[in-house]
Amino acid sequence: MFASPLVSEPMAIIALFTAILGTVFWLDSFDALESVFRYLPPVIWAYFVPMLCTTIGITPAESAVYDWMSTYLLPFSLFLLMITVDLKAILRLGPMALFMMCAGTLGIVVGGPVAFAIFGPFFEDPMAWKGFAALSGSWIGGTANMVAMKQSVGTPDSTLGPLLVVDVVAGYGWMGVLIFLSAYQDRFDTWMQADTSTMDALQEKMKNADDNRRPVTLRDLSVMVGIALAATVGAKAIADGLPELGDPTIITAGTWAILIVVTAGLLLSFTPLQEMENAGASRMGYFALYLLLTSIGAKADLMAVLDVPLYLLAGIVWIAIHIAFLMAAARMVRAPLFFVATGSMANVGGAASAPIVAGVYLPAMAPVGLLMGVAGYILGIYAALGCSWLLGLVAVGL
Repeated sequence: MFASPLVSEPMAIIALFTAILGTVFWLDSFDALESVFRYLPPVIWAYFVPMLCTTIGITPAESAVYDWMSTYLLPFSLFLLMITVDLKAILRLGPMALFMMCAGTLGIVVGGPVAFAIFGPFFEDPMAWKGFAALSGSWIGGTANMVAMKQSVGTPDSTLGPLLVVDVVAGYGWMGVLIFLSAYQDRFDTWMQADTSTMDALQEKMKNADDNRRPVTLRDLSVMVGIALAATVGAKAIADGLPELGDPTIITAGTWAILIVVTAGLLLSFTPLQEMENAGASRMGYFALYLLLTSIGAKADLMAVLDVPLYLLAGIVWIAIHIAFLMAAARMVRAPLFFVATGSMANVGGAASAPIVAGVYLPAMAPVGLLMGVAGYILGIYAALGCSWLLGLVAVGL
């Protein structure tokens, strides 16, 4: 421990966090470390390494640069991620794929408040429901939605720590179960009397999504950064004049700003700006998101991880309810295990994990997993707000 932080100047903090991200992703490229990053993905290191830096006194627990990053990097990243969405391709997935994904989303929205109603009285942290709200965002779309919900409901950084552990252990643990079950998909489909016609048709139509990738140009960077910054500042200016809603408050000025940039980005995804994905717009969005996550980690309390066991049990119950909804939906529409697994990961794992699971089941269908993950990611902003509202009601009633 150091008497005072070694790094406290704003630009130096940003440089350090950027270097941490670079190191993490560089190490992730080594085959020898593949098993490490499979179970502890870069998002976890992006959070916990800065937390460790603050714990041992390298960086401060509070800094004006953290507030700046929270205010501007999230809407910047979400806007870039949304303009790259191909909604038409998502809608072509077919009703069964979208139905299963939505069933998984409903399971998360219902499961969170139920799990919190069971375990909430035993949590010492009065803000625990806000941690669950942030986790609902992660489990309906991924990291971007988790950070969005954290900002929306004002989840304390100390509350978020144990929930990130739950996210990894319960979320990726369930992913491991789904990968294991891929060996039994024929038996499941026979038992379920599954209709595989939609899946077979999709398998023939899917094309490689990276065919149109091209090197990024100065023009590309200027357009991407310029319009994303303009959208961020414009959304914040509009949001500052809108009222807060909910009791407890769910829709704050920060929430309005997020909703504005997400909706604007989705609308602009129908314009030629959507082609910015060919130059890597979503990758720039994810970089901004991960950089924001480093600042959140730097403000968190490492000792909060000691509260993990009870939170973890609540997370397992939450995932179990999510599974129950998926199984009921699969029975209703005779969905094959592929859609059960991919629909679940489109929620719990997001666009990063859904194509992996889809590829394990049917290698040619990995792009379907990606599109379902993106669909869950779009739905997550709105559905997680509903889950947060329910969590808030349960917290008030406890």
